[in-house]
Amino acid sequence: MGDSLQTIKRFPAAVKDEIGFALYQAQAGGKHVNAKSLKGFGASTLEVVSDHRGDTFRAVYTVRLAGKVYVLHAFQKKSKSGIATPKSEIDVVQQRLKRAIALHATEKK
Repeated sequence: MGDSLQTIKRFPAAVKDEIGFALYQAQAGGKHVNAKSLKGFGASTLEVVSDHRGDTFRAVYTVRLAGKVYVLHAFQKKSKSGIATPKSEIDVVQQRLKRAIALHATEKK
């Protein structure tokens, strides 16, 4: 959704590999060891956190919609205060999740 693919393409190779493998596992019905539920979204919206050379990269995806994995957002966490996902990033996830649900509903028709 949105610019997620382009953002992931700009991540370091090791981060792309980890996130790519996590998404592959999700498509196969599994769950990556570094994937955890994103607070406030339920068990079907997950976040993969990848640390690389002191930087933290995140990708958020949902498996809520049957038969599809939607990558909702990808970003580099820049805040140095705490581990919580910044509200601005959560807002993007919420908006894209709503769009994914609408898109999925139109594809089923």
